[in-house]
Amino acid sequence: MFLKCIAVDDEPLALDILKTYIARLPVLQLIQTFDDAVLAVDFLKQNPVDLLLVDIHMPDLSGLDLVRSLDIMPLIIFTTAHKNYAFEGFELNAVDYLLKPIDFGRFAKAISKAVDYHQYKTRSSGESAEYLYVYSEYRQVRINLNEIEYVESLEDYIRIHLSGLKPVVTLMTLKKVLEKLPEQQFKRIHRSFVVAIDRVTSIHNRKAILDSGKELPISDSYTGFIQEWKER
Repeated sequence: MFLKCIAVDDEPLALDILKTYIARLPVLQLIQTFDDAVLAVDFLKQNPVDLLLVDIHMPDLSGLDLVRSLDIMPLIIFTTAHKNYAFEGFELNAVDYLLKPIDFGRFAKAISKAVDYHQYKTRSSGESAEYLYVYSEYRQVRINLNEIEYVESLEDYIRIHLSGLKPVVTLMTLKKVLEKLPEQQFKRIHRSFVVAIDRVTSIHNRKAILDSGKELPISDSYTGFIQEWKER
């Protein structure tokens, strides 16, 4: 499996570095490079690719506007000498955001994330998920499902609580995250909580007691979970 990619940068030296790095990673197939963002847009409209490596500061058309103009969205990795575009990259669901001068090790790590996410997106519908991706702190974060203890609603955001790790906060609703989680592993027990079923060690006084010692309320609307849990 490889990712078809193009690189776009108005600086010849930056393009040469990207070409050198891409050639060192067999998982990438470089289709074309462009020093003109407008020409890149025309190419992409006729030739969809898996991955776009694109500079942000370019004449005539910025990398951000280039991405916004696309109808078919590839995976995006932004390359830039400026630190202040992370939020825009986040809004466009970029896989990563590389600051120039780009170190090969950092580049390889970004490509690894892109490959992983590509496999995640293209897995067959019957294939069980082992992880999910969310955007947090302006970057894409992979979360292993077996590390999730419970998910807490914060109105427009959720906080994903993980075993022995810092919680991850992302802009999402409980309803939306439930669509991404296997229903045989996760259940909603309250308007504010989704729990990993295997983490529940006991239920007492309408509370689910987790293996971490955390107690979560079970609301009237979700008392069916109590019987489901007992029957497991």
